[in-house]
Amino acid sequence: MIRKHLVAGLFTLLPMVVTLWILVGIFNALVGIFQVPLTWLSHQAHLGAPPAWALTILSALATLLLLVAAGALVSNFLGRRLLKWLDEVMLHIPVVKTIYGATRQLMGAIQSGQGGSFSEVVMVEWPHPGAFTLGFVASRDCSWAHADAHTMVAVYVPTAPNPTSGYVVMMDATKVRPMNLTADQALTWAVSGGVVVPTPTPRP
Repeated sequence: MIRKHLVAGLFTLLPMVVTLWILVGIFNALVGIFQVPLTWLSHQAHLGAPPAWALTILSALATLLLLVAAGALVSNFLGRRLLKWLDEVMLHIPVVKTIYGATRQLMGAIQSGQGGSFSEVVMVEWPHPGAFTLGFVASRDCSWAHADAHTMVAVYVPTAPNPTSGYVVMMDATKVRPMNLTADQALTWAVSGGVVVPTPTPRP
């Protein structure tokens, strides 16, 4: 009986725990950005090093203000122009532009599936023969890799529970099996660790 309740409780709380774990990770990363400038400002004001709890609270408030400000900017014309300008600046900074550009394209592709990338869900043999997982067709043009790569497909294999980290694999097109699933269904399956079973879309 105890084991039954333990398993039921685990599956009940697991989605909430995973969601909170991802959100806390993102929040902690944003909070960490503000701790250095806040410490510098404190020293400039001759207040000494602020205690850890004060840094955490002030950083959290600054993070919330940043998120609200970003949301407000997106909702008006001048804000969108400013964000576009900042986007162009980031894309012209050496090294930074590589990381920023790749991350932006990946997030946009996963979120919307525009331009054909990440809109086609496939099943591939990964990470070893006999094991299979779901992935997204990132590109059908791998001819740049080598002379025989014109028959290969670039597939993005997301990891669980964070689908923004994963692997890009080039494999022969004959080993890529199309799936009647939407991108949202495949992402949900990956984030849930395979617990949420997607319902294939009937073929027309």
